[in-house]
Amino acid sequence: MTIKLHGSAMSTCTGRVLITLFEKEVEDYELVEVDLSKGEHKSPEFLKHQPFGQIPYLVHGDLELFESRAIARGVADWYAKQGTPLYGSTAHERAQVEQWLEVEAQNYNPSISSIVFQIVFAPMFGKSTDEAVVAAETAKLESVLDIYEKRLSEKKYLAGDFFSLADLSHITYSYYLIKLAGKGAIYDSRPHVKAWIEGLFARPATQKWLKLAGYAQ
Repeated sequence: MTIKLHGSAMSTCTGRVLITLFEKEVEDYELVEVDLSKGEHKSPEFLKHQPFGQIPYLVHGDLELFESRAIARGVADWYAKQGTPLYGSTAHERAQVEQWLEVEAQNYNPSISSIVFQIVFAPMFGKSTDEAVVAAETAKLESVLDIYEKRLSEKKYLAGDFFSLADLSHITYSYYLIKLAGKGAIYDSRPHVKAWIEGLFARPATQKWLKLAGYAQ
């Protein structure tokens, strides 16, 4: 049953799902490109499937699903027996994965997405970067990364000593912040976070996404 993922490979949220598909070694999928520059994500037809006008959304048989983290969770469960185990091997490990997925969504993502928008995307839309916003959100992100540094000094990955969906969910925005926004120093000053990020970027699934998105390493 072919999965159809409606989005854009360059999108951080679509990228999150693509990397999950690649980690789970899913070959029967199709990326249906949505042209954001033409406003296709705001068209009446698109809004029938994603009422908030955001990418991506996924079609899997008779199921339609939007919100990239929900989709990634679905993929991890549907293909649990193949590819990389993304939830650990016990109920306790899965609980840790879910905890750190919430940390990413509620603490890491709000600041990093704001910084990336201001530096990378605002100029694309003819807007100037609001340096005050960048400064404020960078300070918030640094506080979060201090907690990550302590955690990663004790464990190889966020949920424990195994790579999981929680780590994966950080990849796309972190790449944009470091490589496109030029804010790598925020990680360089935290050696355990830096090593963790470098390991995430080096994963074959991440490299496959980068190539598809046009950022081949």
